[in-house]
Amino acid sequence: MRIGTIELDKPLALAPMEDVTDYSFRTICKEMGADLLYTEFASSEALIREVGKTLDKIRIRDEERPIAVQIFGSAESSMEGAAAVAEQARPDFIDINCGCWVKKVALRGAGAGLLQDIGKFETVVRGVLAGTRLPVTVKTRLGWDAANIIILDVARMLEDLGVQALTVHCRTRKQGHSGQADWGWLERLKNAVSMPVIGNGDVTGPEDVKRMFETGCDGVMIGRGAIQNPWIFAHAKHYLATGVVPEPPSVPERVALCIRHLRRTVEVKGERKGVVEFRKHYSGYLRNLPHVARLRTELMELNDLESIETRLHRFRDDSPDLQPNGATPPNAP
Repeated sequence: MRIGTIELDKPLALAPMEDVTDYSFRTICKEMGADLLYTEFASSEALIREVGKTLDKIRIRDEERPIAVQIFGSAESSMEGAAAVAEQARPDFIDINCGCWVKKVALRGAGAGLLQDIGKFETVVRGVLAGTRLPVTVKTRLGWDAANIIILDVARMLEDLGVQALTVHCRTRKQGHSGQADWGWLERLKNAVSMPVIGNGDVTGPEDVKRMFETGCDGVMIGRGAIQNPWIFAHAKHYLATGVVPEPPSVPERVALCIRHLRRTVEVKGERKGVVEFRKHYSGYLRNLPHVARLRTELMELNDLESIETRLHRFRDDSPDLQPNGATPPNAP
């Protein structure tokens, strides 16, 4: 698939997620095999007002490429201005968030709220296209609810406007993260438009990646599945190439990556802020490991990097050969 000058063969993308996909997590997933990255979504109103915290969200580094800045908003003029600000961060392209379902975004006419007014959807996209010379892509959902699935009309409209790729979370706004994503729409989209289509929703393991590609989509975007398991990118690529699903990461592997991620977060944000903000990642790195309830509680109370590393190393040394399901790995003595 091609976006501007970027050409990727069946890329695995890390989804833009608020308060999750900062520089540290993006680069961890890049190391694990993610081909395409996105920043956290940034408010157009905050960008045009040059709010420091929002500008920090769109700061990128060359080692993250290819990467998009994702912006959201409901006003054409603000989105045009935000696109110009985002371009100054030198991303490879700009993505428009037309799929966020949370009330504070969607009920104000931004994100998935645009699915209630296709005319407004069009003006917002036109604003972004007018505000940047970079390629523009869109991420959205199937529709507002099951009675109003308009994704085919939206896709044709976006292609006519000059949008270069479309990512679809295969749920409606009303579903949020509930229910099951309907991947059947991906095949219909590929028959309706010629621009690249990236599938998203319910991708939690290598087998899911393979099945989603079988719909004919050009790329697969992974969100919550990457939080729970950053190895999903490497494991999916291995499975696609060999047909063999790799063993889950061992306790030592999980601890090592967790510490590397934590150190990177502290390096970028400072120790106090980094340690506090990193707490949301423990459940992912320690997910399904045996005897972790007490460990998580202790980690949430620690406020310095050295103490956290010491506690994680002790946990690793107490259970070096355990797999996440408590079994002994096949190559263990």
